[in-house]
Amino acid sequence: MFSDNMATQEFSKYERARIIGARGLQISMDAPLLIDVDEKELDAMNFDPLKIAERELDSGVLPISVDKPMPKKNEEAIENIRVDDEVASDAEKIAKENEMVAEISKSGSMNADDSSDGNDSHVSEEDKAKAELE
Repeated sequence: MFSDNMATQEFSKYERARIIGARGLQISMDAPLLIDVDEKELDAMNFDPLKIAERELDSGVLPISVDKPMPKKNEEAIENIRVDDEVASDAEKIAKENEMVAEISKSGSMNADDSSDGNDSHVSEEDKAKAELE
């Protein structure tokens, strides 16, 4: 009736607490004991259903097992990763950065290309007038 797996199954502290609590409730509602306990031992345990349930669990007579489902492995095809062979060297990056700095210093502001998009809604009429006078 009982498999060997039940006697050797390791429970976490949370599983043990749940099992002992459920069995203790059954014992407190006059369920029959699954182990032979004499009167002296019951007196020593103060007829505590949780202590009796713990002893039953430790002796391996409880027909309880815990199903611990493992996460499913998703075996998906890994897409080919595109690797850029055209990686700019440090010298090219520095040259490009220097060009950008020169452009910014020549135009006089960091937002030199704001007016090129045709969206001047963030510029007030007063600022436009001052720009025309200069």
